[in-house]
Amino acid sequence: MTDISKGPDAGSDLAGLEAGPTAAGAPRALPATLPNHVTRADRRQFLMASAGLIGAAALGTGLGVRKARAQDRAEISFASAAFFGNETFGDLIKTFNESQDRVLVKNIELPPPSSSTEVYQGLVQQLARKSGTPDVFSQDVIWIAGFAAAGWALALDEYFPADKRGDYFAGTVAACTYDNKLTALPWFLDSGMFYYRKDVLEKHGGTVPTTWDDMATIAAAAQKAGDVEFGYLWQGKQAEVLVCDAVEIITSAGGAILAPDGKSSLINQEAAVKAIQFLHDTINKTKISPQNVLSWDEEPSRQPFTSGQALFMRNWSYVYPIAQDPKASEVVDKVGVAPLPAFPGGKSSACLGGYQLGVNANSKNREAAIELLTWLSSTETQKRIALNFGLAPTRPALFADETIKKDQPFMASLQDVFTGATPRPVTPEYAKVTLALQSGISKALVSGNVQAEMDALANTINGIVG
Repeated sequence: MTDISKGPDAGSDLAGLEAGPTAAGAPRALPATLPNHVTRADRRQFLMASAGLIGAAALGTGLGVRKARAQDRAEISFASAAFFGNETFGDLIKTFNESQDRVLVKNIELPPPSSSTEVYQGLVQQLARKSGTPDVFSQDVIWIAGFAAAGWALALDEYFPADKRGDYFAGTVAACTYDNKLTALPWFLDSGMFYYRKDVLEKHGGTVPTTWDDMATIAAAAQKAGDVEFGYLWQGKQAEVLVCDAVEIITSAGGAILAPDGKSSLINQEAAVKAIQFLHDTINKTKISPQNVLSWDEEPSRQPFTSGQALFMRNWSYVYPIAQDPKASEVVDKVGVAPLPAFPGGKSSACLGGYQLGVNANSKNREAAIELLTWLSSTETQKRIALNFGLAPTRPALFADETIKKDQPFMASLQDVFTGATPRPVTPEYAKVTLALQSGISKALVSGNVQAEMDALANTINGIVG
């Protein structure tokens, strides 16, 4: 795979990346079009109406749609970070290609979300070239404002007018809106969660802690008793996930990273400093977290937990199905999930995550791109993603779906956590802000000079957003 980690000048090309097994293998052809007398509004209605038909094929209902020759179909590309579950996003694209005869999609698999900086850089390189590749892309919710401000994301209002957005969570639609324009379409949600060992917790009181101090006390007791090696696992690597962990614990203390107007930093205020100090102390004072946590992102912290070595862990929703898989977990049926703790007087906070869908403003096959976008965000495809990837839908109705409730009970039970999550700082300058946060918070965690490092970090951020 082409190296996309060296920034905009590296000369990498998403179109040159190796596609998965669903990539189009036929020569490029002229795109299929609807008759000339069909208006744009009619085409939009057609795309909306076809979403359910196409989506049914996603669940293998066998509509008997014939495969067309490649030269009869519009060819587009779809780029996304690589999420994994019982299948891959490449499998989704394969289903779409086989379900209809109008559009043929080349799947471009980018690094996993744990390497979000590389995913971001790769998308920036291509969108900035205005070549039209990729036609459709998935984007971390934090990139929406920046891509829209740069003019790289197509405004979707004419395809998805206001009366069509009520099927999605209002908060997600708001996150997909920039400058009063819908520039992304909701796809799936995620948020930070508090995992715990039910059997070990039962030996130490049985009650899920709701404050960070209580969590630390219980975790230390379980370690001392020899029931677990680690009391609490989290993600301290100098990466995007560290910002997510920081957002959660700072907000749970009543603090914030940016002021409400987004023009100044609050990272050096009392609440934020207390929160970062707590994370430092889990390693150096209470010792409920290993020193290695400072180099861990999601997977290195997940593995000790599912192997039975830890009592508590902060991580994303993808962990739950792994924890229930006998082939990958030593704690099947022993794991519970709850909202993250808070400081006294504060409120539990979960960092809003998830990827949303965008269309390249320079796509040469907009109608085909919108058809893929509609299918990917359809009820049927979101249900498939929920069941096979453990990623929460952006359609409220799916939380009441009986199959999802049975197969992913944690998802239905934590609907309020998913939908009430806290966003990371909303600013078109997020790419610069997050790098500053990663560096500054990492320095504080290593040195222990939390107040001084947060003061320096606040000055840096003020220089970016002020």
